[in-house]
Amino acid sequence: MTTATLLEPLKGSDFLRTIGFVALPLVVLVWSLADLTLGRELVEWVPYLASGFAMNIVISLSAMALGTVVGTMFGILELVSYRLIRYPVVVYVQVFRNAPHLVLIFGTTYIFPFEIVIFGNYLAFPDWVKAVIGLAIPASAYVAEITRGAILSVPTTQWEAAQGLGFSRVQALRWVVLPQCLRRALPPWMNVLASITMGTALASLVGVHELLHAATDASTAVRRLDFTIIAYIVVMAAFFTLCYPIANLTRRLERRFNAA
Repeated sequence: MTTATLLEPLKGSDFLRTIGFVALPLVVLVWSLADLTLGRELVEWVPYLASGFAMNIVISLSAMALGTVVGTMFGILELVSYRLIRYPVVVYVQVFRNAPHLVLIFGTTYIFPFEIVIFGNYLAFPDWVKAVIGLAIPASAYVAEITRGAILSVPTTQWEAAQGLGFSRVQALRWVVLPQCLRRALPPWMNVLASITMGTALASLVGVHELLHAATDASTAVRRLDFTIIAYIVVMAAFFTLCYPIANLTRRLERRFNAA
């Protein structure tokens, strides 16, 4: 591997994003060291902020897992010839691709009950699960379009070759087409993952204990303007630190697949 190849990902906008990736945590560190009392306050609240950020990660991964399963099925159903199946799925995808995430989170929060009854037993239905469902809905709509586009991008000769080998339509989809769709669908899927991850901050508005909610609690408790500023810088830095590698890997995959 040449030096030019190693430096290529750092050219242009990638280089500026890398600077930001390093600079944001440094801003937090330098500011905290400049005022030792501020640094001590921040250190005391770090475990609380970290527990909130862990919830952001749980919500984003759960929403993407659920959205990927549902979206993959809906993407396949968008291509079936039966209108009674295809049309409702198309309507679902078009509606929820263009629905605000905040509206969906509020909707799932107030539509679903606070607890459910199973065989006479009352089980809590926590708000973070409702947030997962609220974010999984638009994720499934985006993944459905990604899946549909990836399937349509596979040349028809692949279908014909599979049928020539005796595969049924379903077998050709499962063993020939979908594996080829993976490399086409992965970069846009990762973009959806980054978007859903950033959208998890909206869960704070319905009372979910996540990073933004934790930062607000810390700011209210400490009641220092400089601490409030640094707390929200920490929030921004945490999300940037999580989402930047996803975006960077997405660009690398796109370049690699386009060159293949």
